[in-house]
Amino acid sequence: MAVRIRLRRMGAKKAPFYRVIVADSRSPRDGRFIEEIGYYNPMTAPAEIKIDLEKAEKWIKNGAQPTDTVKALLKKVKPE
Repeated sequence: MAVRIRLRRMGAKKAPFYRVIVADSRSPRDGRFIEEIGYYNPMTAPAEIKIDLEKAEKWIKNGAQPTDTVKALLKKVKPE
């Protein structure tokens, strides 16, 4: 089973809000998921990002592949 860390779109039309989820790569974008590990709200200024880094790192160590967008969000959230 190929597991991905990706965004799930929520919110109203033209007002998106995303949840960062861990899901099987074959499931639809807003379909079944395994675990929710955070959220991303691009509508606020600055964009609000909250991701549980411990859970994200655990999933990545277990073989989950983050999408390009989630990879960029993780870089912004990680403390340097």
